[in-house]
Amino acid sequence: MALNLKTIAGTANRVIVEPAPAETKTASGLYIPETAQEKPSKGTVVSVSEEDSEGKKPTVKVGDVVIYGKYGGTEFPYEGKDYLIMRETDIYAVEL
Repeated sequence: MALNLKTIAGTANRVIVEPAPAETKTASGLYIPETAQEKPSKGTVVSVSEEDSEGKKPTVKVGDVVIYGKYGGTEFPYEGKDYLIMRETDIYAVEL
């Protein structure tokens, strides 16, 4: 799902990520209350900037599943969903 957020992700290799939903159940089947759920550190890239002021293009692309710092990025709501906007350097890995 690609969003038209180029105006938001337009500078300094910014990336917009839709965080994965928090785990609500443990591997053994116990339900985790909302107050104890871990903040997700994984998500899907939904928009990337074209290039930064030095002409560098982002290496991640729309649709990539990425791993980022637990408190990385800035949260913002858009059309009823929460997204994160972060620098590409805040992304640690891309799932293959």
